[in-house]
Amino acid sequence: MTDSVHPAPVEAPSENQLIAERREKLQALRAAAGQGAGPAFPNDVRPQHTAEALQAEYGHMSNEMLEPLQARVSVAGRMMLKRVMGKASFATVQDASFGPTGGRIQLYLTKDALGEAAYDAFKHWDLGDIVYAEGTVFKTRTGELSVKADRLRLVVKSLRPLPDKFHGIHDQELKYRQRYVDLMTDVAARERFVARSLAVTALREFMVQHGFLEVETPMLHPIPGGANAKPFVTHHNALDQEMFLRIAPELYLKRLLVGGFDRVFEINRNFRNEGISVRHNPEFTMMEFYAAYWNHVDLMAFTEQLIRHVAHTVCGGGRLVYQGRDVDLDAPFERLTIREAILKHTEAGERVDDPAWLREQLRRLGLDPVKERLDSRSLAGLQVLYFEETVEDKLWQPTFICNHPTEISPLARASDTDPTITERFELYITGREVGNGFSELNDPEDQAARFHAQVANKDAGDDEAMYFDADYIRALEYGMPPAGGCGVGIDRLIMLLTDSPSIRDVILFPALRREG
Repeated sequence: MTDSVHPAPVEAPSENQLIAERREKLQALRAAAGQGAGPAFPNDVRPQHTAEALQAEYGHMSNEMLEPLQARVSVAGRMMLKRVMGKASFATVQDASFGPTGGRIQLYLTKDALGEAAYDAFKHWDLGDIVYAEGTVFKTRTGELSVKADRLRLVVKSLRPLPDKFHGIHDQELKYRQRYVDLMTDVAARERFVARSLAVTALREFMVQHGFLEVETPMLHPIPGGANAKPFVTHHNALDQEMFLRIAPELYLKRLLVGGFDRVFEINRNFRNEGISVRHNPEFTMMEFYAAYWNHVDLMAFTEQLIRHVAHTVCGGGRLVYQGRDVDLDAPFERLTIREAILKHTEAGERVDDPAWLREQLRRLGLDPVKERLDSRSLAGLQVLYFEETVEDKLWQPTFICNHPTEISPLARASDTDPTITERFELYITGREVGNGFSELNDPEDQAARFHAQVANKDAGDDEAMYFDADYIRALEYGMPPAGGCGVGIDRLIMLLTDSPSIRDVILFPALRREG
């Protein structure tokens, strides 16, 4: 008895082989261009229709209704599917429109309609190529709206093969590094960034409707300020001075209040030289807004309305699901002090007021006593640390955490009834800080003293402590009206609205370690 013989498996061509084959096809196109066939990369294509527009106009019609119309259309897009079947073939192209079809429209191609030369050329085109087609709309026997093409052109030759047509990119990091491939192969990715654009537009429109003026302030600062964070440092050659990428626009926006603008806002990037995680990127988008004659209570009410408005605009309502859990933005946002939040979400009980107990718990949680200066922190400072370690991630439903200690709030107005706390809040949703606001400190002498305390902290080794900004103090000395200001983290808000687990999912090109 002899062993049965099995044919050797056919080895799939490597990516390098596929690229080499596509380059050969491009060289053939260049050679043909030199013989009068037209450029290899034409620039005279002007499609007049999109897949979603055609679907909206003709999708409801039967083929019996479409045939008499003989409606001529022209489309262009990346070829995502291709089926060659003798004298007739199908191709699916994807354009930049968005909707139920994912921007895709099917082309029906025949040798009779295109001519033998054009049809044969099509057979050698590859998935990923960008093509242009003209023809009439009809529906196939299965009811799919299609274009019966009588003109077809190759617009761009793709030199790299697309990922698996059914599964797209598996490697999450590759999605971030090659976002262009992620967007062309994953409808959900495109929809996520469309939602981001809609959210930013909704934010902007809401602010303008409420009398806020959109402004732009510097990205390069001679002195970093507006937040406790480590800045990126650079050098300006012409001025021969050290400069900093901004960590926050706050101090410039408040200078505008001094100048006479009552309500201002800015949507732009901040840069902080800190760690990278699912909720942190070194450059991120913030909206900061300031209103004269508002306090922290006014800000909380307005911020709640703002978040709710954006959710309704982007998601159609305020009741969302994030990572499998319900989030209700329509219900009134809860308001708790730091102490109240600890009592509600931990078993600390009355020990929350015992500094020795808090220090021991923080050590057990792994905090470095020297780095965190546990022995020198006040009771309020220890409570803040304990809150951050044990409560933050439990604040799933929207919650304003209020009355932060003065010692960690160098720009916030102190309470008139208790100078050890400030009129400040942080907004938490799904366990993440989404906003931070407070009644602004407009007493120049108090602000100068707070800056001096920050400088002392920096001299003691705190890289995130603030610098002394003499010009800002000078501005306050001219007189800033009582005001309130708030910053909203756009990226984290988009994470919520799009059910995205990582901040990298909602930033088109997140920061990554250099390749190689």
